[in-house]
Amino acid sequence: MQADLIVVGGGILGTFHAYHALKRGLKVILFERNQRPQGATVRNFGQVVPSGLNRKWQAFGRRSLEIYRDLQAEADISIRQQGTMYLASNAEELTLIQELNQINDTSGYRSELWDAQACKKRYPGLQDSYCQGGLFFPQEVTVEPDQMIHRVLGLLVEQYGLQYNPSTRIDAVESEGAGCKVRDHRGKEYHAAQTIVCSGVECQSLFPEIIEESDLVVSKLQMLQTVPQPSQVLPGSILTGWSIRRYESFVECPSYVTIKVGEDPDSPQRKWGVHILFKQALDGSVIVGDSHEYAPIARQEELGFDLKADINRFMMDESRKIIQLQDDRIRTSWAGFYSQTPDGNLFTHTIDARIHLITGIGGKGMTSSAGYAEKRIEELFNLQPS
Repeated sequence: MQADLIVVGGGILGTFHAYHALKRGLKVILFERNQRPQGATVRNFGQVVPSGLNRKWQAFGRRSLEIYRDLQAEADISIRQQGTMYLASNAEELTLIQELNQINDTSGYRSELWDAQACKKRYPGLQDSYCQGGLFFPQEVTVEPDQMIHRVLGLLVEQYGLQYNPSTRIDAVESEGAGCKVRDHRGKEYHAAQTIVCSGVECQSLFPEIIEESDLVVSKLQMLQTVPQPSQVLPGSILTGWSIRRYESFVECPSYVTIKVGEDPDSPQRKWGVHILFKQALDGSVIVGDSHEYAPIARQEELGFDLKADINRFMMDESRKIIQLQDDRIRTSWAGFYSQTPDGNLFTHTIDARIHLITGIGGKGMTSSAGYAEKRIEELFNLQPS
């Protein structure tokens, strides 16, 4: 079977490579090892927040916002444009959001400084003792991570002609003449001009030496989800003071280095990489988190699959200091895993100019994959920018 592009991995990175190729009239075959994608793409908050990224990745994120809106106009893929709020808890964090707002004025990315009273009006339950003000990004969106990717894949199959093969493990990817050959676990062969492997699992199983010799690191994140709130509405993405102290965009602020030097290196949030986020799902439940534990990809089993009760307890205790939920009983909790590079970019490796490993986009996958994949497809097929 012949195609222009084969994509291995049905998560957000692979799906959007397929989308952009299909939009340019290319024939695409996409393989997903599970019946439905089950990795980091569906185990996250569903926050699309270019506001938290450095300038390079923010540009991809801003383009992703446009792509998401275009797709939402074609079919309901669960996009809600309700904005992103960063809540400052003290004078240092207020300084950082003021400085980032000035940077945004220069870069042309819209943000709004809100006083504490305006923040409290928007978010019922926000604690008076916590909020000193906020920085709001009105154009940013949320998605439902357990729904969005499945809806996009369905749209690509029905409207764009994607040949989608779920429940299909890929056992071999090889160069062949001017193209490449892919063999699935049933022994069936497929041929294409280019192949992209976006699944971290397949990258490791198909090219173990390349991945193990890379600088990829795996991050384990713990998240919790409450029962639905009876009547409390918390729109959009809510990020807090620890997010302000953690996210890359704030590194550009003049006061950032001085403020970071003064932090307690032994605090639980530094030990476990915790910063508190909130995002309300369509059913009224609230996702709360998250933590970050790291291991080199060759030793990722050291992270384990268990949930640490101390981390979950700490996150919920801290979340109550920020927002009092009407009902903070926990319905479920889980661990998500994603790979990332130490420099904050992603891992790419090309074999014979036609087999491309693209993985390790880290926590910016939901925000930036759509924009990044567009540029990558243009490069691979020598296409003019759209």
